[in-house]
Amino acid sequence: MEKSAALLILGITLSSLLYGTPITTGTLVDEMADMHHLTDFPAPFYKTVQFSSYDHTSSHPGGPGWFANSDGFGNEPIPNFEGIAKKPDSNGIGEYVICDVPGPGAIVRLWTARIEGNIRLYLDNNETPLYDGPAEEFFMRAYNRWLADTGLEEKPLVGTFYQRQAAYCPIPFARHCRIIWVGNARRIHFYQVQIRRYDPAAEVNTFSPADVKTYADKIQRASNILANPDAAWEYQSTLPLEKFSISVEPGQRLTALELQGPKAIERLTVSVHAPDRDLALRQTILHIENDDHLWGHVQSPVGDFFGAAPGVNPYASVPFSVAPNGTMTSRYIMPFAQKMHIVFENSGEQTVQIEGDALPMNYTWNKDASMYFCARWRIDHGMIGSGARPQDLPFLIANGAGVYVGSVSYVLNPNEVPSSGGNWWGEGDEKIFTDDDRTPSTFGTGSEDYYNYAWSSEDIFIFPYCAQPRNDGPANRGFVTNNRWHILDPLPFKQRISFYMELFPHETNKGMAYGRIGYYYARPGLMDDHVAITPEDVRKQELPKGWLPAARGAASNSVFFQFENQVQGSPSASLVEGNLWSAGNLYRWRPKNIGDEISFSVPIDESATYVLRLGTALDTQSGTISATVNNQPVTFRGDRTAVDLNDPYRVMLRCIELAPAKLPKGDSTLMLRFEGPEGKSIGLDFLWLQKK
Repeated sequence: MEKSAALLILGITLSSLLYGTPITTGTLVDEMADMHHLTDFPAPFYKTVQFSSYDHTSSHPGGPGWFANSDGFGNEPIPNFEGIAKKPDSNGIGEYVICDVPGPGAIVRLWTARIEGNIRLYLDNNETPLYDGPAEEFFMRAYNRWLADTGLEEKPLVGTFYQRQAAYCPIPFARHCRIIWVGNARRIHFYQVQIRRYDPAAEVNTFSPADVKTYADKIQRASNILANPDAAWEYQSTLPLEKFSISVEPGQRLTALELQGPKAIERLTVSVHAPDRDLALRQTILHIENDDHLWGHVQSPVGDFFGAAPGVNPYASVPFSVAPNGTMTSRYIMPFAQKMHIVFENSGEQTVQIEGDALPMNYTWNKDASMYFCARWRIDHGMIGSGARPQDLPFLIANGAGVYVGSVSYVLNPNEVPSSGGNWWGEGDEKIFTDDDRTPSTFGTGSEDYYNYAWSSEDIFIFPYCAQPRNDGPANRGFVTNNRWHILDPLPFKQRISFYMELFPHETNKGMAYGRIGYYYARPGLMDDHVAITPEDVRKQELPKGWLPAARGAASNSVFFQFENQVQGSPSASLVEGNLWSAGNLYRWRPKNIGDEISFSVPIDESATYVLRLGTALDTQSGTISATVNNQPVTFRGDRTAVDLNDPYRVMLRCIELAPAKLPKGDSTLMLRFEGPEGKSIGLDFLWLQKK
């Protein structure tokens, strides 16, 4: 016993000499609102692994079950767990091993779409679980259990530590982590658990419920910064801004800024101006070239680089922000040893004005640890997405050492089904191989799950580490953008990384485009699979002209009408052309006063119960409406008596659902009432009638 204790003390002493400060809940919380820790190759090294409810028949890369998709609904052919701790009882309740991981390590991310049953979390081989309670609470609100008497409340954690369907609640452990799910494997159980597995010599202090109180100030500070990165971010630089302003002609490539090192860019801000700004944001290429490398470590359309393209879609996250006026900001730190060139290349046909600034900071380049920041954009046009024949799309394939820190998907989805149950493009999983992986050490359960949401949600959402800043609609049709930033959960690799995302739509989908960026830090000598961006890559993208909603998938048993063809009377209105709108037109009703009404005829072939949906514009011009059917007030989904169609920044198409109603055979009348505010209008695209 004395010898074991002496060896333990010796190990801790050596670890402290090698790696310095022990890893604690507090140090991990500090990383949540810090970008500097990403710039050096990790010491101690760790491998980030993910345990998830992916379909465990997907065991052989490229094999027959490689795209299998039974990933959490229940009744899977192989239980979606690492093992069975206790076989199901007469009620079907068993105990299943989610993970059984020797330490040192740390849980850094949890996610679920929905999960029944309970979770038991055991750390360091303790017989008493640290957590024993509802599984969904653990995966989505992990710290809630330990907030009492800490001075902290749940509210500041929502949207910061708890982001959409994910929770970033660091839980370190010194020797062991075991998570057991107690439930019926025939019932729903989606989950993801990301864990850092540190080198054995790393000194890690195991999480205790008391940590939440001990580190309450750090948790509060991180929460404050994550809640408003633009206003609260703590920059370290004491150097003056380096400003630039250039005009780039078609076909021209100009250096906007040259810096001498060693230094790092702590913040980069860019604005682009052109007659067609949205097109210029795609056709102007940003190159950030370091230390005489022939090709830029950053090579991306300038708008896409900031994670919210195409166009200007305002949002704020930890690494990137886009302001409503088009000012774009990066907080990823970009070190260089000798010099940096920030270069813009105009691949379009219009003159582009570019202005911005860089905030340099003093930085000591460490030849054994420092890394270059990299972002490499690519796109595939004219793709055929197929649920029958999914395919793996590469985000990054690289040989060398580095750390993967973020992803963006830019999808053009032309599917005509107006429901996500048919036009959903992202059924596919992320598959990430690092170093000696023979199968992915990160294997996901769906593209939206990787991006921290679930159920192919169509709404615009913005969080510190993830966002859906653009989604045209209806449902998931049109241009759709998702991003995720690996700040607490980066993926280090010593020798290689291969990051793939499956393209796996609900139905065969011709004419898709899929652009993407993998963001990573690279040690000198890393070589990736990037090829130079061509003018064809950045060609102007447009939605198909004159599309019509299709009665397939979740829209089966439906009929559709164009509002302009069903209007009764002669209200003040006009047709607005655009490829976003069905048949190429939007019927824009322009009421003069609050309380004005407009009526539409709805032909009913058979007396039955129907769901009526209104394909409407959400944009800055629109106001609020209420509705009646056959002179009877009706509510909108969610028991709302009125619906606000205004969006201050975007132009979207959404299907607004009315409560089911029994309608007689013949012509029914839908009447919409304008509820204000004055000066607004209502964009009406198509009427969707579906028999229940």
